[in-house]
Amino acid sequence: MFIRKKVNKSGLISVQIIDKSTGKYKVLKTIGSNHDADRIESYVREGKLWIQNRMKLQEFNFNNNADIFKSMVDSITGHRLVGIELILGKIFDEIGFNKIEDSLFRSLVLYRLVYPKSKLKTTQYLYRYEQKVVDEDAIYRYMDKLYHTQKELVQQISYTHTLSILGNRLSAVFYDVTTLYFEVDQEDELRKTGFSKEGKHQHPQIILGILVSKEAIRWPMTSMQEINTKGTQCSCSGCI
Repeated sequence: MFIRKKVNKSGLISVQIIDKSTGKYKVLKTIGSNHDADRIESYVREGKLWIQNRMKLQEFNFNNNADIFKSMVDSITGHRLVGIELILGKIFDEIGFNKIEDSLFRSLVLYRLVYPKSKLKTTQYLYRYEQKVVDEDAIYRYMDKLYHTQKELVQQISYTHTLSILGNRLSAVFYDVTTLYFEVDQEDELRKTGFSKEGKHQHPQIILGILVSKEAIRWPMTSMQEINTKGTQCSCSGCI
């Protein structure tokens, strides 16, 4: 549909709404006829409104971009993160954790991966990005339920999936690490300032670790670089 100005034999200008959807011109409505230019323009505006209402269209005025942007932002009532569910949610289902029907379990697992914060922060994150109202106490109550009624199922699902991706052969290596600090001011190639389990973050540290295979063969380690190197080079059966 469009607006046409047609000059009549009398000299008047008629403002008409024309439809050509069938290939032929068809007058749907004549808004009015007049000689006055201002009056004709008012007919044109009236015709545009008629078309908008007829076709359920909304016209945007781009003369003031700032107002348009503000109006658009003010009209947003909420937003959601869909990538978490599309990607991590699919992996969650493929592993088999969807057998646990509690929706809170799903939310806690997925958002723990992308936003590993406290339970209070998790509730705020769920409300902000998922519009889910979850009370912090509800999470604590669910943790009790998970431990008492669902723990074995979670372990069984994890174990079954691990076997399936490792060809039904499961080996293990056991390890433990701790930190030792030195009451010196300067770092060296081995001792670096960093995290300390004893709270001595201002002192140079080393990470002390030990790896034990299922054959009880032990490899003492003194740094994470050494752990990574020896752990990668280990070819002993039972170590992964």
